[in-house]
This record gives sequence, structure tokens and C-alpha cells, in this order.
Amino acid sequence: MQHFDTLLNAFVTLLVTVDPPGLAPLFLALTAGMNRGERKQVAVRASLISLATLILFALAGNFILTMFGITLPAFRVAGGLLLFFIAFEMIFERRQERHEKSAERAITSDMIRNTAAFPLAIPLIAGPGAISATVLLSGSLSGLAGRTALMAIIALVIAITYLVFFLAERIDRFLGETGRTILTRLLGVILAALAVQFVSDGAKALVSG
Repeated sequence: MQHFDTLLNAFVTLLVTVDPPGLAPLFLALTAGMNRGERKQVAVRASLISLATLILFALAGNFILTMFGITLPAFRVAGGLLLFFIAFEMIFERRQERHEKSAERAITSDMIRNTAAFPLAIPLIAGPGAISATVLLSGSLSGLAGRTALMAIIALVIAITYLVFFLAERIDRFLGETGRTILTRLLGVILAALAVQFVSDGAKALVSG
């Protein structure tokens, strides 16, 4: 049961951090003027790039921390604070505004030719929050079985994100402005609770260590 709870916690943390429903209108904005086939190509490429990025941090996250002399409890506290900040932005509708500004820069800049890579894959899907959550979860899901489960969870979250992109037009019409606001704030509250748990666990480990 405890192992199932850990996997469920990992799935919810990553899903809420990536926030696929919140990315749907941004995906539509970034691919404005494209036909359905072109949008599908962008969605596939963005999903693959973000998947590779998160799996890299899932596998090498602890090595990167060790290389910089950072302990996992310290990173857990820092990552929890970052996730809490993201949750705060979600609850008070600041994250969407920041993402929309990133989308606008990508559309108006001639230097940004590959929409799938930037800003869609990085930093909108595999952003600082998702990367931090992945590294934190890699500490909880250690060993071959744990890492395999974490990679499967990452793949599932990215698959859901791709599905949301594929159905973006329908989802946006279905949720409407009010629905998007309610959903984003609800997910923000859940993420805030998970972030506090990360900070609490990290602080306990630091004190006991």
C-alpha cells in the first residue's frame, strides 16, 4: 500500500506541476495559423523533447546534485519551496500570465523557429518545477524498480499532455474561462499541499542528519 501511495503521489505531483489543461490554450496560441497536421507534428516533437529532458533528470538527478555537493534533503527543501511558489502562482492566476508572455515572445521573435522545442517543450512542459519534482521523486523512487516506475510515470504524464494538445480545441471550448480558472486553482491547492510535504520531509532529514 505504501509503495502504491508513493507512486500515486509521484504521478499527482508531476501531473499537477506540468498542468496539461493549463497548457492547452497556450498550445493553441503558439500554433496559431497551423493546420491540424502541423499542430500534431509540433505536439509530438514537444512531447518527445520534454520526455527526454525529464527522464535525463530522473536518471542523473542525484549525480548532478552530488557533483555540486548538494544533499538530497537540501534539494528537497529548495524544490518544495519552488513547487509552493508555482502553486501560489496557479492559485492567484499569475502562472498563466507568465506562460502567456513566454508564448508571445516566441511568436513575435524571428529567432524562435522551432516552437516545439522552445517555449513549448522547455520551459512550458519540462520547466523548473517539473524538473525539480522529478529530481525529488528520484530520491524517493530509488533502485532499478523505482527508477523504472518513475520513468513510466513521466511517460504517462507526457502522454496525457500530448492527448490534451491533440484535443486542445475541444477542451478549451468545453472548459471555458471559468472552468480553466477553477481547475487551475484546485490543482494549485493540491500542489501546495504536496510542496509543504516535500519541505517537511527535507527539513526533518536535515535536522536528523
